[in-house]
Amino acid sequence: MTSIRRTLVLMLVAAFTLVSFLAALNGYRASMARAEQLLDTQLRYAMEILRSTAAVPGAGGVAAEGSGEIVFQVWAEGHLQLQSPGAPAEPVAAFAPGLDYHNFAGYRWRTLTEEDSRGRWLMVGERADLRHLIAEQVVLEAVVPLLLWLPVAAGLIWVVVGWGLAPLRQLSAAINRKASDDLSPLSISAPPVELAPLVAATNALLLRLAGALQREQQFAAHAAHELRTPISVLKVHLHNLAQELPADSEALRHANAGVERMQHLVEQILDLSRTQPDLIQANFQGLDLHALARQVTADLWPAFAARQQSLSLAGKPTQVLGDPAMLDILLRNLLDNAGKYTPRGGEVQVAVEAVDGGGARLVVADSGRGVPAAERERVLERFYRSAGQEGAASTGAGLGLTIVQHITRLHHARLTLSEGLGGSGLGVTVEFPAPGGDEV
Repeated sequence: MTSIRRTLVLMLVAAFTLVSFLAALNGYRASMARAEQLLDTQLRYAMEILRSTAAVPGAGGVAAEGSGEIVFQVWAEGHLQLQSPGAPAEPVAAFAPGLDYHNFAGYRWRTLTEEDSRGRWLMVGERADLRHLIAEQVVLEAVVPLLLWLPVAAGLIWVVVGWGLAPLRQLSAAINRKASDDLSPLSISAPPVELAPLVAATNALLLRLAGALQREQQFAAHAAHELRTPISVLKVHLHNLAQELPADSEALRHANAGVERMQHLVEQILDLSRTQPDLIQANFQGLDLHALARQVTADLWPAFAARQQSLSLAGKPTQVLGDPAMLDILLRNLLDNAGKYTPRGGEVQVAVEAVDGGGARLVVADSGRGVPAAERERVLERFYRSAGQEGAASTGAGLGLTIVQHITRLHHARLTLSEGLGGSGLGVTVEFPAPGGDEV
């Protein structure tokens, strides 16, 4: 993942390094030129000393002292009258006044030549390599510290950039603090100029989302009224029609099955809308999950008895924190799903038990056809039905387990699908966290 802070620091350090390099290069060249001027001035001082102190010895005279780094000669009428140790017998420079470079004694020399009032040629030379060495040492002593301070500069840039990005982190924290159902605008006072458009765009998006969710809720409410009424009317007409047709009428049986399927589908779609975590405000409270399961199994017992199916409940009182209405829908969908896909004479078991740490576990297992392991994740998708379910004589639309999954997430619980009774069928396990504890 790309980091804005890291990118900014790298770009600023690179720019700082480039500018420092160009400044150091320009400073090096200027310093070398200035050092050259100072050393030439020093060479002129040496020439002044030679002019004021030199005597006129006999031809070929040699001075008693000398460093070998600076040489001098005094020529008169083409004859060498005075020279320093290390100076050659030949002229070290041309008989022309001024500064120049010449090679002798295995080195390159900076030379200065002048003619005095007596007609003598005075020549002074200094090794060029030593001059450059001194100049470079002076320049490097000024440039190297600048380079060594680059890591310190990078650290300071990192801190300053982090401080500058603090409003962006505050905006991110404000968004993360919002609950899933909180679509109110962000309240950030006096945001930086660069963040103001982002805050405005985010608030505009939240307003559009709030409007869209409100329209979806209104649609669900209207659908509940508009769809349930005609279905109820159809059921009344079918009941009246049954009085005029034979009791074993195949057409009437198919019509009743179609209406029942339509009613079941409408109820599941409305349940799905009501159980969307982002659309509801949960009314959580402490409740006895075993008592709720006992009530739901009692309500649905007649339907199981009509299919000659065995329905049992095991366990003991167990407290959970949840929304009673949502958990009622969860249990009804699990039992409805188990009953539809369990053959006549089959068995459905419900168990409620406490788990370590104060949580609770709800298990609904049946002896039906079950779901292959490869398809267990997909049956949680909307309208998906496995191959085994497609062949079942049921009114299912593939929404029951999707609704269960939404309610499970709402309660921060964990949903697991496994094999059912006797190694066949389907087992659905919902593990609830302890009231007031961490999520499972």
